Amino acid sequence: MPETLLAADETVGEPAVNIAIFGVFVLITLVITFRASHNNKTAADYYAAGRNISGTQNGLAIAGDYLSAASFLGIAGAIALYGYDGFLYSIGFLVAWLVALLLVAELLRNTARFTMADVLAFRMRQRPVRMAAALSTLAVCLFYLVAQMSGAGGLVTLLLGIEGEAAQALVVVLVGALMIIYVLVGGMRGTTYVQIIKASLLIAGALVMTLWVLTEVGFNLSTLLGDAAGNAGEGVDVLAPGAQYGATSTSQLDFVSLGLALVLGTAGLPHVLMRFYTVPTAKDARRSVVWAIWLIGIFYLFSLIIGYGAGALVGPNEIANAPGAVNSAAPLLAFELGGTVLLGIIAGVAFATILAVVAGLTITASASFAHDVYASVIKKGDVPPNGEVRVARITAVVIGAIAIGLGILALQAGLNIAFLVALAFAVAASANLPTILYTLFWKRFTTQGALWSIYGGLIACVGLILFSPVVSGAPDALFPDVDFSWFPLKNPGIVSIPLSFFLGWLGTVLSKETPDSDKYAELEVRSLTGIGAEKAVPH
Repeated sequence: MPETLLAADETVGEPAVNIAIFGVFVLITLVITFRASHNNKTAADYYAAGRNISGTQNGLAIAGDYLSAASFLGIAGAIALYGYDGFLYSIGFLVAWLVALLLVAELLRNTARFTMADVLAFRMRQRPVRMAAALSTLAVCLFYLVAQMSGAGGLVTLLLGIEGEAAQALVVVLVGALMIIYVLVGGMRGTTYVQIIKASLLIAGALVMTLWVLTEVGFNLSTLLGDAAGNAGEGVDVLAPGAQYGATSTSQLDFVSLGLALVLGTAGLPHVLMRFYTVPTAKDARRSVVWAIWLIGIFYLFSLIIGYGAGALVGPNEIANAPGAVNSAAPLLAFELGGTVLLGIIAGVAFATILAVVAGLTITASASFAHDVYASVIKKGDVPPNGEVRVARITAVVIGAIAIGLGILALQAGLNIAFLVALAFAVAASANLPTILYTLFWKRFTTQGALWSIYGGLIACVGLILFSPVVSGAPDALFPDVDFSWFPLKNPGIVSIPLSFFLGWLGTVLSKETPDSDKYAELEVRSLTGIGAEKAVPH
């Protein structure tokens, strides 16, 4: 095992070099964002980048949106500490794209205009469904944002040697401020370009680290896996299932719940769905998902080598004791392989990853409020010129402030960000996916069914999370000193997802509303052919 790299209160590498590389990434992306802002003249420009992003570009941007800090930092750390069980995150995240490709990508692009609610409200009563969809969108985005903010704080804490909760909180505030600037200025077009650059850098950086690790073991996978197994903690077999989820029947059930959330959650993630509205044709929507699957799949193969490489070359004890704990595995491996320079580059890429993802999440949440709540519910479609975009920008500031506060809490609790993202997937799979599928494929589906499905799934999922060991009653909980947890699972998907499907069905069969068959026929034609996709959704 290598020598211990650092104690819990030390830094890694040279803070001055790390800051310089961070600064270069931020400066380049800010310049791109400001240049893109000149084209933001209408709501379509701000929300959907004028619908002129190609399928290949959008595939890269989707990969940039999807390969978050959880993918790079959280999964690498989970594999380093738990091996096989950690890699299950990668498998779940990747398989989820098949659901998105086969069931929702093309149909949503053809049906909606700017947001997920455009689809859900198409043949329902507009105001209640839009309000429900906006609330579920905000909930998913906030869970996701908390993970990214926590990851940013942990990463910068590790690399700059920042000590004390106040200093770490300041880092999260600065990341949040940058995120808000990206969204206020660049809109979806600026965010798209940042995500394309970030995806390219992230995959290139992961490739370099993968090849470097393989070079260290003579390109012999057996040697790498054997070294990782030899360095594993006492009683932990990183080459077999069960290191994280196999100890008890509860943890095994937790794993099934996690798998459901990961596989079904992607097709309900609002910030991923919103990317489909930026392409000009349905063919481009399909092409973008195929590109995304290839890029994401390749990256997750790299993450397997990086994770086991961190376990073999750094060691789980060093990772667990570092600032950022499990999330520090990839940066520590970069330092072990290439010293300060490689560490600075990889950390800069990870930082750019976080900034790009939080920008995409924030624009999705703010667009949902401005388009679905302000324009459709409050103003009933009577919106002054540029009024919707102005409200979206104000909302971005508010959402950013909330995300900063929650991110500080998560950072100080030391939660694995891959795990936090899995909670966002559970909310998306519970509140959004059943309603999307019923709306697209069930002719009898009614407004009451949609509301029961969205609110039922959202309340059940968030409620079970609040009363789970994630929030209280465990050493790694958000509030470890109190215990009001009665739900034993850390991920509620196994309960909340079937419940949402059931409530959607029950609300529909008990409804006295007569479904609008003409509207369903129009929705079916539009979703399958794209005819009328550019028209505004009626209010």
